Amino acid sequence: MLENFWFNVKYGINHVLDPNGYDHVLFLMVLAVPYVFKDWKRVLLLVSMFTLGHTLSLVLAAYGIVSVNGELVEFLIPVTILIAAIYNVFTAGKNAKNNKINLLFLTTLFFGIIHGFGFAREFKMFAGQSENRIELLIEFALGIEIAQVIIVFVVLFLGFLCQTIFRFSRRDWIMVLSSIVIGLIIPMILGSELLSNT
Repeated sequence: MLENFWFNVKYGINHVLDPNGYDHVLFLMVLAVPYVFKDWKRVLLLVSMFTLGHTLSLVLAAYGIVSVNGELVEFLIPVTILIAAIYNVFTAGKNAKNNKINLLFLTTLFFGIIHGFGFAREFKMFAGQSENRIELLIEFALGIEIAQVIIVFVVLFLGFLCQTIFRFSRRDWIMVLSSIVIGLIIPMILGSELLSNT
């Protein structure tokens, strides 16, 4: 029983930290970069909204309630990351994030749903004919949450180092990291099957 629990949790952790699917990490980077350690509660809430959206789409897919076009989802995932990164670039150094927090939570939930659909096919194969799909989903979601908290902590820590030791301004730190993500994500969008087949 405990062995199964850890297997499912580790599967969730590996899903986020998979070097071949680093889009998840890129999204977390742009999500966390505008914040510092004292904002940890807000960041944790945002990460949890993403996990909730991700899990919701897996539930819909695992039970056959919703079926989506795989190519469209694979195209939309990097687009959501690009939108979040561009938003950071244009709001870096401003306090807009405090005023638009509800919109940010809803957007993160929506992005989580899209990202979850991108993983739905693989998850259905993983779940197979399991009778305890909800239990499996919860354990998998716990793994995702653990991995996301680790990544967010690393981003906040790097931000702390850059802003205290290397004297980056907070605005510059947000601009640099978001620009790196934009540079990595544009080739992903251009190379997507949806665009290749048009």
